[in-house]
Amino acid sequence: MKNFQGKVAVITGGASGLGREFANVAARLGMKLVLADVQRDALDRARDELAAQGAAVQALVCDVRKGEQVQALADAAMEAYGAVHLLFNNAGVGSGGLIWENTEADWEWVLGVNVWGVIHGVHIFTKLMLEAAARDPEFEGHIVNTASMAGLVNAPAMGVYNVSKHAVVSLSETLYQDLQLVQAPIGASVLCPYFVPTGISQSHRNRPADVRMTQGPTASQLVSQAMTDKAVTSGKVSAAEVAEVTFKAIADGQFYIYSHPGALAGVRERMEDVLAQRNPSDPYQGNPQVRDLLRAKMQAGAGPR
Repeated sequence: MKNFQGKVAVITGGASGLGREFANVAARLGMKLVLADVQRDALDRARDELAAQGAAVQALVCDVRKGEQVQALADAAMEAYGAVHLLFNNAGVGSGGLIWENTEADWEWVLGVNVWGVIHGVHIFTKLMLEAAARDPEFEGHIVNTASMAGLVNAPAMGVYNVSKHAVVSLSETLYQDLQLVQAPIGASVLCPYFVPTGISQSHRNRPADVRMTQGPTASQLVSQAMTDKAVTSGKVSAAEVAEVTFKAIADGQFYIYSHPGALAGVRERMEDVLAQRNPSDPYQGNPQVRDLLRAKMQAGAGPR
């Protein structure tokens, strides 16, 4: 996708973090915007700020776990602008802790947003783009699914999140191959950020009542939360920088997008383990003090609940 001027971008999770920065770049490039988020106050603020800058922008509250709400988002985009050219399946949440300690509600929430949100977006919007391409031989479209470096490696105490992001990588690779197979004028990319200062480490602030925590957090969940908070807030690559890299990748037709290419060493090691049939390598072998601290904190917090 080379030409952004006057085209339409739909962004889930568009009120903050990466989604908000995608909106900033899209507006600067002259795109029309449709923002979706579950946090009404942040969504309204983002809409008003972008409109004040002269952007054409629509904003809808949308829980991407719900197919009917994603369909309503697509309907609103079509009613307002008549087409969708660029889709960011970006809404995401995080949850950690030892994998056997995660509740069914934890799984439903994280997979609902991170996986089903992308499934709904691909299912609904790809068809709209294909229909537009059938009508207009000049149509160009692109879909960006936000995964994570956690979709390429498997750090401990992040099981639910890891599973969700591996699913997004697999879905995105298959989407790319399927679009190539039918020679559609629609590109696809998967964005795999590492630790970028966004609100994802505090995503529980918007956790819906139907998947609320049914018991207090375990020691491993508390430790995982604290470590994730520290890693995310201390990240040196900003969400704005990731947005710039992402739009360049879209223009270049690049599939894999990374915020921290240096983190790919862990991906290489995992692939070498797979190919050599080795047991998974210790992710902390270069920093055993981190593993020991993590283990000690979990053990100190363990006990009757």
